[in-house]
Amino acid sequence: MTNSYIEKILKELAQRNPQQPEYLQAVTEVLSTLERVIDAHPEYQKQAVLERLVEPERIVVFKVPVEMDDHHIEVYRGYRIQFNGALGPYKGGLRFHPSVNLSVMKFLAFEQTFKNALTTLPLGGGKGGSDFDPKGKSDNEIRRFCESFMNELYRHIGADKDVPAGDMGVGGREIGYLYGYYRRLRGESESGALTGKGVGYGGSLGRKQATGYGLVYFLQEILKRHPLNNPKAVVSGSGNVAIYAAEKLQQLGYQVIGMSDSQGYILDDDIDLNVIKQLKEVQRTSLEDYVKLAGKGEYHQGSIYDGHYHCDIALPCATQNEIDARRAANLVANGVKIVVEGANMPDNNEAISYYKQHGVIFAPGKAANAGGVATSGLEMSQNAQHLNWTFAEVDEKLHQIMTAIHQQCLDACRQYGLDEDDYVSGANIAGFERVVRAMIAQGIY
Repeated sequence: MTNSYIEKILKELAQRNPQQPEYLQAVTEVLSTLERVIDAHPEYQKQAVLERLVEPERIVVFKVPVEMDDHHIEVYRGYRIQFNGALGPYKGGLRFHPSVNLSVMKFLAFEQTFKNALTTLPLGGGKGGSDFDPKGKSDNEIRRFCESFMNELYRHIGADKDVPAGDMGVGGREIGYLYGYYRRLRGESESGALTGKGVGYGGSLGRKQATGYGLVYFLQEILKRHPLNNPKAVVSGSGNVAIYAAEKLQQLGYQVIGMSDSQGYILDDDIDLNVIKQLKEVQRTSLEDYVKLAGKGEYHQGSIYDGHYHCDIALPCATQNEIDARRAANLVANGVKIVVEGANMPDNNEAISYYKQHGVIFAPGKAANAGGVATSGLEMSQNAQHLNWTFAEVDEKLHQIMTAIHQQCLDACRQYGLDEDDYVSGANIAGFERVVRAMIAQGIY
């Protein structure tokens, strides 16, 4: 890196946030791709654009006490990071997982700011959640936790202020409990205050499938430029993103040979998604039972990225930093030619560098997995207009948005003389410029 302004910001940020590795990783990944933009706009330094960009506008941290079924009380920590509202109301999911801390929340909110910008919808960036783990909890314990969480969160959200949605550990059940209690606290029906709602009470058709489908639509644009014959794909994870990415791949005739969860992975020449859905959406259990139910395939403990198999495409859809340089090398050895992120930052910076050195086309999550927030934006539009669009209408708009995001990446690379396959730089530059133009137009805040 040669730009002294960027180096200064990164050094100061590390000094101010020494215990926040995920956040520092995310900021470094973005700012390290902006040298040509900053060189072309010296006024950005005079206006302290980067200093303002890397500091959240607001951080809310609160306790979440909950009574468990055996009547003992547990206390968790809740977060809402309202990172940047220059483009519109803060928008971003809620994550319930033991790994949640301030660093993770800030990294997710920072990434969300640029992801939302790429959709071209009027959405700012935010994120929230708690270190509560829904796994192993009863429905009543989860309901009571959601009500306690919303008892504080409701003060900070609203259709024109901040609109949360689901994320890891927060699905339709949790959104229902959260919205129900929000409505009770507010004493009015404000359906636009949360997205990811059930279709029967203000949700959008296609929202459940949106991130996974959108991921594959982005992949399709890459394959138009770099076609592969009968490609085989592995998809890490088995939540909504992974399941519906695999579903869309199969609908398009691609072969999905592997999926995973937090404990292990399955390899099968033709993954049976009905069995995956039964295990994960109905039984809420491990993939270990896949072989027994499907009558085929292999189950292995550990990470799917440590396994040995041939594949052409990898779609990491589980969690942050699941792929390091060693696992990236294993993917390359397995024949991978394209990696497209369905999760937020599942590849660390060393893995991304390894892909680049070995000619693997890599697309970051802020571009490729934007389909979820895009469809949340479409849900907000339907709520505001008191309309319900058909699944086909939503899916068509999603496809258009993902195609447009891909084009923005290419256009940004062309504008600054970069390799058109550098989707990391293209996505970062396109999102950054849209956010910064809005910030500058609105003065200093």
